[in-house]
Amino acid sequence: MLKFRTACIVVVLLAIGPAALAAGPIAEQRTPEEAARVAAVTAPTEDFSRPEPFEALPGGAATTRAPANANAFSQPSANMSFERELDFKIGNGLFKRLWVSSPSSTTSADGLGPVFNARSCQRCHLKDGRGHPPASPEDSAISMFLRLSIPPQDDEQRVLIASGRAAVIPEPTYGTQLQDQAVRGLKAEGRMALHYVEVPVTLADGTVVSLRRPAYGIADPGYGPLHPEVMLSPRVAPPMIGLGLLEAVPEEDILRGADPDDSDGDGVSGRANRVWDNAADRLALGRFGWKAGEPDVLQQSIHAINGDIGISTPGAPAAAGDCTRNQPACLDAPDGNSPHLDGLEASAEMLQLIAFYSRNLAVPARRHLDDPQVLAGKQVFYASGCAACHRPKFVTRRDSLGEEQSFQLIWPYSDLLLHDMGEGLADHRPEGQASGREWRTAPLWGIGLTETVNGHTQFLHDGRARNLLEAILWHGGEAEAARRKVVALDGERRAALLAFLRSL
Repeated sequence: MLKFRTACIVVVLLAIGPAALAAGPIAEQRTPEEAARVAAVTAPTEDFSRPEPFEALPGGAATTRAPANANAFSQPSANMSFERELDFKIGNGLFKRLWVSSPSSTTSADGLGPVFNARSCQRCHLKDGRGHPPASPEDSAISMFLRLSIPPQDDEQRVLIASGRAAVIPEPTYGTQLQDQAVRGLKAEGRMALHYVEVPVTLADGTVVSLRRPAYGIADPGYGPLHPEVMLSPRVAPPMIGLGLLEAVPEEDILRGADPDDSDGDGVSGRANRVWDNAADRLALGRFGWKAGEPDVLQQSIHAINGDIGISTPGAPAAAGDCTRNQPACLDAPDGNSPHLDGLEASAEMLQLIAFYSRNLAVPARRHLDDPQVLAGKQVFYASGCAACHRPKFVTRRDSLGEEQSFQLIWPYSDLLLHDMGEGLADHRPEGQASGREWRTAPLWGIGLTETVNGHTQFLHDGRARNLLEAILWHGGEAEAARRKVVALDGERRAALLAFLRSL
């Protein structure tokens, strides 16, 4: 039986009903009465005079009440049983593990690369939080890298993309991302070149905000020229909190928010990305990644540890990671595949522990939610139309993979759908069914603790926004109407909106 905290018991009981106290996942459909209660508790609020019931616990019973310090994103689900905490701690150790190149005196942590972006998961997801672009040409871009692909070149590749079995066509020499580090004796693939142009924006009250428009390239390519049609997309490592809860949101509830043809005429469409689920061997709803390119936490973990670190796993057995046939020295380099690790560098058990850890990084409790300025900012958030994409609430499935995530009222402020964000944010690189202008709505929970955890306030998929206001002003496309309403705000209401966001 889970050891719920008293406050969390009250949240779940009042919000959903006593059935939510059952231990472990329960495979059952919601009854009509239960569905009605879920619909009522997740309906958008119309009362901004006080906090909503249970709003203080954005991760439901899994919310952590640990101090809001630099470790705020590294806490386990608060409703985790003592017996399961050991798995969380082992998963944490594997997440932080520094991999070494082969051959090595150790056979449990070798196999790095041969080309790679980081030596551990934690090196990208700093303190389990948000990465950042390099501060200077000399700064390591370890928590940010470039995705690479090319348009389909023949009928076979077009069929792969159309069927969903491939989300992108890799660049022939450099694969699907640029690895800027390599083991001794090999060359790195190159380094990300980045420069900014400042673009002033004048708000309605005369305030001038300078946005920085980035331009990307590849310097010092180590293995020859890139394909002439190569497409680049910069990606900052996103925060890790609440992933298991997002995985547990019922698919039908996500799809209910989709309106691909904008049938209601509000200018906001929202589409689901359908991506290949390797374990199920079928298309599935994409939930994770900046373009919702992965269906679940495990597959996301498999692809990250293989692509970013070069570690072979059951779902991605290439010991050379993202190396291609045009990099023969990379393919021929020694690997760390070991019999005691299923003939791989990271065994199935290791991947399951990493995924368990990733699913159970808890969302921190809200702060200052009853502050009058925060309440006023929440009203501005709704009135501006932000909640149309940043959907505040869901209730998770009973039959979730983890008992900690089962049947919880959560507040991610995301609909987990793709939206056209306009030309300003476009990377012009399709991924699966996501176009070059579409991005998944980023969850906002925990966003106000970014500076506390990671020491910066850089947002969006490439960290171009230096603060929350800049992030809002980059919104376009389906979010253009909401952006214009924010531009029209006076200083007091704008400050209130930002105070609300910082409270999340």
